[in-house]
Amino acid sequence: MADERPEVDDRDPADAVAQMVAHVLRLAETWGAWDGRPLPAEDRVYTPHKAIRRVADHMIDHLAQLEAHVAGAEPLLDRWHGSFMTTPADLAPFTPEDLDEARSRLERLAQLWRLRLAATPPEELDREEGDAYTPREMAFCVVGSTYYANAVGELRSVQHSP
Repeated sequence: MADERPEVDDRDPADAVAQMVAHVLRLAETWGAWDGRPLPAEDRVYTPHKAIRRVADHMIDHLAQLEAHVAGAEPLLDRWHGSFMTTPADLAPFTPEDLDEARSRLERLAQLWRLRLAATPPEELDREEGDAYTPREMAFCVVGSTYYANAVGELRSVQHSP
């Protein structure tokens, strides 16, 4: 696992994940105004579709890690291409239908996180196994997915006067 541990705070981890999803979707509501140019962030570029893909992938990745932790199994190796790759699909316009799909996808993933965390005994949330993240750290790492959506930011269409 990475040398840096995710920052955690006193929020319920499931609430923190749900708040992250709500933040991402609030920003995504403005992405219909995207002009088609990838937006630079550090050494990468982001688009609305790429941000949604990365948030969902991050949620899936750590949820699979959490399930393996709870089951006492080895998690699968991470083979995501991550933020380094921008696919042709990432460059597509972000439509109202895309927002609806993103809403369905991310809200369902947030529900899965809530259900899994509710079924995890409180004493398990901070149990360490080697250098792997604890379940609480997994959830708060997912909360860091706001980075991807913040890289796109809030977009408003430019209003031209007649």
